[in-house]
Amino acid sequence: MRTARFTLDPAFTVGTVDPRLFGSFVEHLGRCVYTGVFEPGHPTADADGIRGDVLDLVRELGVTAVRYPGGNFVSGYRWEDSVGPVEDRPRRLDLAWRSTETNRFGLSEYIAFLRKIGPQAEPMMALNLGTRGVAEALQLQEYANHPGGTALSDLRAAHGDKDPFGIRLWCLGNELDGPWQTGHKTAAEYGRIAAETARAMRQIDPGVQLVACGSSGRSMATFAEWEATVLQETYDLVDHISLHAYYEPLDGDVDSFLASAVDMETFIEDVVATCDHVGARLKSRKKINLSFDEWNVWYMSRTDEQVSALDWPEAPRLLEDNYSVMDAVVLGSLLIALLRHADRVTVACLAQLVNVIAPIMTEPGGPAWRQTTFFPFAQASAYGRGEVLDVRVDSPTYETKRYGAADLLHATAVRGEDGTVTVFAVNRSRTGPLPLDVALNGLGLTSVVEHSVLADADPDARNTLAEPERVVPHAAEGTALDGGRLSAVLEPLSWNMIRLA
Repeated sequence: MRTARFTLDPAFTVGTVDPRLFGSFVEHLGRCVYTGVFEPGHPTADADGIRGDVLDLVRELGVTAVRYPGGNFVSGYRWEDSVGPVEDRPRRLDLAWRSTETNRFGLSEYIAFLRKIGPQAEPMMALNLGTRGVAEALQLQEYANHPGGTALSDLRAAHGDKDPFGIRLWCLGNELDGPWQTGHKTAAEYGRIAAETARAMRQIDPGVQLVACGSSGRSMATFAEWEATVLQETYDLVDHISLHAYYEPLDGDVDSFLASAVDMETFIEDVVATCDHVGARLKSRKKINLSFDEWNVWYMSRTDEQVSALDWPEAPRLLEDNYSVMDAVVLGSLLIALLRHADRVTVACLAQLVNVIAPIMTEPGGPAWRQTTFFPFAQASAYGRGEVLDVRVDSPTYETKRYGAADLLHATAVRGEDGTVTVFAVNRSRTGPLPLDVALNGLGLTSVVEHSVLADADPDARNTLAEPERVVPHAAEGTALDGGRLSAVLEPLSWNMIRLA
């Protein structure tokens, strides 16, 4: 096998990683909230009903911004239902997932959950611009953020939350380009309501940070035209535009699935080009950043049948994909794609956090455990902070049906404030190891601290309730740093983290 190579030099960088790149997503969907995050009566639950075992894993995972309450759920969401005494909160039909929402977990519980995670966990609140509009958005903003002395801020205090929630980051709706969305709109219709909402919210607080809805996926027929139309209305009023992407092996095409990050990187670059074109047309010096606020491996082809069979249950088992080693390698590659574009992708949310296409699984009344996908995310969040170095790989390639020739090596590197460098690398080959040679110029690195690998002789190996630690990272052998060159061998179908000091 030909050696894959690249060079690292501190003079050539991409940008600084925003901590929000390691965000996640909690939606009222399936068991993400109920028996996931929130399960009063569980042996580990605290007085607020938050599962302590889940909380420990969330901290270990290293999530930052947590998007809430949807997702598709938000387009039918009435925020007033989710506040005040729990016994007074109404039960509602959730049209998005054909479920019954009890509202036992609401806005106050969400903020309390984030505060328990720690100060790194920032709220990212989605607004309902599907069935509601400007007035309701302003009411929620006043209830959540105003210090006191008004009807809604005083109501929050009367509900037991004297201190404001301090929500800075707001999503102006969700996937409103999609006909599946309650309140689906054309780009012109959405652009106007998003602009009106943004303008009004900034009258209350000029410092709010706002995310406009981009396309629900690169395959949408309106892709790019949607972004251009929406930004024509909102360019000076918003800070980010959203991207959503999910990947699975379609029609058994595993080779293309392993190269999913090729599509993700193209998606990012196309949206950047569209944003900058609108900015140029408006003669604006402002740059719109990207919020990749839904991304993951998701076996979506199984979903429609699951949802259509529901008859309005509470917290059904939905979208509970059990991830393999191969899935984890693809997820790691998607993380690499995000880091490689850290100059413009400044928010990203792994969808979702618990049970629903999630890195953490739970059993009601029972244990919580890490899926295979937990490990790449946790390692990237822990060691992918700092300046992203520009990585241009020279790699052997393989053929894919969807993307043509794809590199076997997908890699990036991040230099921390202390001068250490972490290389994140994926070997997409299913059949053989990949030798790696990295030239290190001007970085002052002398040792390999760690080379952690997620791989398995069985690429379909998974962690389950019965075997929660079947798949865990292991140490690689033979990785060395000598004379300014790093040499390693990447196992077949593997996610790799190599820390250098």
